[in-house]
Amino acid sequence: MTNAIDFREIFDRIPSPYMLLDRDLRYVAANAAYLRTVARDWTALEGRYLFDAFPSEGANRHELEASITRARDTGEVDELPLIHYAIERPAHLGGGVEDRIWSATHTPIPDATGATRFILQHTQDVTAIQRLKDAALGQRSSAARLGDDVLRRAETVQAQIRQLRALFMQAPSFMAVLRGPNHIFDLANNAYSQLIGCRDVTGLPLKTALPEVVEQGFVALLDRVLETREAFVGRRVKVALQREAGAPLEERYLDFVYQPIIESDGSVAGVFVEGIDMTDQVQADERQRLLLDELNHRVKNTLATVQAIAQQTLRGARDPETFATAFESRLLALSQTHNALTDSHWAGAGLRPILLQELGPYGPERVEMKGPDVHLPARVALSLGMVFHELATNAAKYGALATAGKLILTWSTSNDALRFEWRETGGPAVVMPERRGFGSRLIERSITGELRGWVEADYAPDGLVTRFETPLVRDPA
Repeated sequence: MTNAIDFREIFDRIPSPYMLLDRDLRYVAANAAYLRTVARDWTALEGRYLFDAFPSEGANRHELEASITRARDTGEVDELPLIHYAIERPAHLGGGVEDRIWSATHTPIPDATGATRFILQHTQDVTAIQRLKDAALGQRSSAARLGDDVLRRAETVQAQIRQLRALFMQAPSFMAVLRGPNHIFDLANNAYSQLIGCRDVTGLPLKTALPEVVEQGFVALLDRVLETREAFVGRRVKVALQREAGAPLEERYLDFVYQPIIESDGSVAGVFVEGIDMTDQVQADERQRLLLDELNHRVKNTLATVQAIAQQTLRGARDPETFATAFESRLLALSQTHNALTDSHWAGAGLRPILLQELGPYGPERVEMKGPDVHLPARVALSLGMVFHELATNAAKYGALATAGKLILTWSTSNDALRFEWRETGGPAVVMPERRGFGSRLIERSITGELRGWVEADYAPDGLVTRFETPLVRDPA
């Protein structure tokens, strides 16, 4: 295939020295860095037994051979932090034998059955460290002291690498490293994994790992970062991700940076991704905007209602004192309904709590309620709060609550509509009023005008019956 990876070329370009032995410790492969380190051509090593190519006797030879055979026979990595091993210098370098100090790691490579087929050696020539130390101290250090120094350095570096990786994985912002023109995932931290639904993406191209983002323009955006070598900063960018297998795409809003990774030779190796999931903040801002719009709407409606209450109460008042008492009671009813709605963040209120709020002062024994629990949208709750206040006020002045009578309240719901009946019994004989008062007009305006329902009043001699129906719909925007 045209895009097949040439692993032999990659092996040869690795800057650290590597070589490969078979089970009989004969050379199978060596990269360019290894050949430079030992100053040999591959033709001088190919197929040769290791200790024929680099003969040695004594403890150092046995230590090296034991490490390689342990890795081969146990199938586990074996390390030699420090070992003296002299190698012969080629003639063009002056010849002779030179004592060198090495650090080596031996990794078994198994076959299909699990048995070790090859041994991979990663070796480092640390002789230069010894010479630098000699120059700095003005004396020749012992191999043991050099070994301790190398080990301390190695342990420090490894500890720093582990700490950096832990910080990367635990960082609160999501991070990932994408390599090459196909944007292959090299690393992804815990926050990134959570963002994409804990999918295993390491080693996969972006198009394969997250296919849903391809048509959303993110691959093209990464291509542009590689081409221009300029970072891209996104603010509250919407992305649809599949966060559970088989589930529909979920919208998220992200603040993120695509930062090109520029190598020491000036080439762009990939893109570093870092960002924050802003979805909760975006949704909170949207809720706040809607609440402010709703508040403005409610304030306007409330002011209009207060204005109407004031005008109608003033027209029906005989004197300032009567006006003040009636106006204050109606504002109190409006305020109580507002309080109930505020407690629910204007998500509405229950029908039964609004009735209890208005009729509680008259005693529970005088009020009989029959009906299911009904949740009223905010606008419906406000209007019905005023309706019930007017009905209760009228009953307390002229009807069942003025004597020893009682109220029978029944309701039902059907097709998103509330049907309600207010029946008074045991009160004084009912007489048809000569004129419609403010309470009647407010009830009619609230039910038919604001809520677009219907209302009727039956002035039966044994007690007033008021029936109405109103839609149970969400408030208009």
